[in-house]
Amino acid sequence: MGTFGPTHWIIIAVLVLVLFGAKRLPDAARGLGRSLRIFKSEISEMQSDGSEPAPASSPAPAPAPQELPASQPVSRAPQAQVNPEVHKA
Repeated sequence: MGTFGPTHWIIIAVLVLVLFGAKRLPDAARGLGRSLRIFKSEISEMQSDGSEPAPASSPAPAPAPQELPASQPVSRAPQAQVNPEVHKA
């Protein structure tokens, strides 16, 4: 009940082949392989960067975004005026 048997895997493979087609499967596998290679290289790069000693001076933190003062209202575009005489029936 908990694991897939060989017949389950065969049925899944046939369904994938029917849904995606034989031509698109190699392209998808190739793209997945490239993505995994890039992911592995980035992970190894991050690990090698973490093992190096930190520089003596840390970079300055980014400035906080400016907020509008509470006393200044936000300007809005004027709303269109509705002429009540036009809408009379």
